Amino acid sequence: RHVLYKHGVKEIAWQQGSSVTFMAKYDMGAAGSSFHLHSSVWDRAGKKNLFASRDREGRLLFQQWLAGQMAMAREFAYFYAPTVNAYKRYQAGSFAPTRIACGWDNRTCGFRLCGEGNGFRVENRIPGADANPYLAFAATIAAGLHGVDRRLKPPKRYDGNAYEDPKLAQVPKTLREAIGELERSKVAREAFGDTVVKHYLHHGHLEQQAFDQSVTD
Repeated sequence: RHVLYKHGVKEIAWQQGSSVTFMAKYDMGAAGSSFHLHSSVWDRAGKKNLFASRDREGRLLFQQWLAGQMAMAREFAYFYAPTVNAYKRYQAGSFAPTRIACGWDNRTCGFRLCGEGNGFRVENRIPGADANPYLAFAATIAAGLHGVDRRLKPPKRYDGNAYEDPKLAQVPKTLREAIGELERSKVAREAFGDTVVKHYLHHGHLEQQAFDQSVTD
């Protein structure tokens, strides 16, 4: 539906003599355009959310899934933000995250916990409007399974303004930084294979090279 929507909007705009693009940050004075990605794991019948518990802590499966999301946030950042422009969106106070933290309904954190019962889930606020949804979801699943397989424990829930806490890990600030994280990622190669990782690293390097060679306005 995400891809169909984008194609539909582009076609409608073209019929009106215009063109549309989905940039993460099209103007310095405006808020960025996001692709907040919500995830939860259900039973085979698709009737029960396996994350939900009676409290807001979630079951062990959820805690491990969340821990994997946070542990891989920097290494998988390229799959959430694949362009130079995408990193312009990460500005404090803009509803786009700058820190890798999790909090209950806390929109200053990279990961926001929300919902009740079957609606209980984690929202990854790092992806921007220019993310490829297939790659972003693949990275989300790989990160979650990494946390489950390694039985990782997430950090404590964060209360307060995560933008102002220098002790928290940062979302990569540039495409070049994200490419470096992906190049060093053993988990990415385990999850996607060398061929896939090399392909997207090549794409990332070409994007960065094109920007480095351009004189922009």
